[in-house]
Amino acid sequence: MRKIYGQKKRRVSSDRLVFNILSFTVLTVLSLICLLPFWLVVSGSFSDQQSIRLNGYRLIPENFSVDSYRMLFRIPEELLQAYGITIFVTAAGTGLGLFITSMAAYVLADKEFRYRYQVSFFFYFTSIFGGGLVPWYIFNTKYLHFHNNIIALILPILVNVTYLLILKSYMMNIPDSLYESARLDGAGDWVVYFRIALPLCKAGLATVGLFIALNYWNDWYNAMLFLDEGKRELYPLQYYLNNILTKAQAINAAAARSGIPASDVPSEPMKLAMTVVATGPIILLYPFLQKYFVKGVTIGAVKG
Repeated sequence: MRKIYGQKKRRVSSDRLVFNILSFTVLTVLSLICLLPFWLVVSGSFSDQQSIRLNGYRLIPENFSVDSYRMLFRIPEELLQAYGITIFVTAAGTGLGLFITSMAAYVLADKEFRYRYQVSFFFYFTSIFGGGLVPWYIFNTKYLHFHNNIIALILPILVNVTYLLILKSYMMNIPDSLYESARLDGAGDWVVYFRIALPLCKAGLATVGLFIALNYWNDWYNAMLFLDEGKRELYPLQYYLNNILTKAQAINAAAARSGIPASDVPSEPMKLAMTVVATGPIILLYPFLQKYFVKGVTIGAVKG
């Protein structure tokens, strides 16, 4: 009997070893496949314009060049200023957006709130129907006075209904007994919100916070709508880099139409260099939120 048990144990251990080898191999290959596009972007950013036009993108730069980065950092003060605006907008928008979204989710998840279904309807309705770009722009500029104001980069995308629904589902999974015991001890809504609801929703807050931060970090559309050319000191990073690329492409197009040799502006490598400059900091942020992000995505997938 002991011999049979030993054979089964060795068979299970060998099967687990084979499974671990196969799973690690598959995950390694998939990781390399996911890493390949970003590596192509980094490699292309260090290539020269001519080699990309003739031979396309390569894993190793054919003709190594830093002209694209030299062009981007030609005026480092403006680039650093754009970085500062983006960091401020991302930090302020993420913090304020998480606070307002989580408060709204807490109220809508409260079963004692009599009109929670009616109030929820107003949120859900905006995710299905919109007033259109022109009324939205007129409302923001004429009545809210967002024109040439840094608030225009924060408030228009402050609350997202999808993220509100995610946090609401987290709040609804908190046992009612915790709320009831806290209220029996004399705790008000603010105490329950800060001491019970938020600590138990850390994974959801980290997940939604990462999504909100990505929205703010990558946003350039609001800057294009609400900021004039004379307000370059308020340009966020994405819109600042987009302006550089647009002007570089305009110079090359004008040179081509005039029948003169193309300019020395490396527009193709600049696109890739801009991607590296713009995505670098947000990539460094992800490892600190990874454990919360994975838990936030998978929670609720299995319900008992």
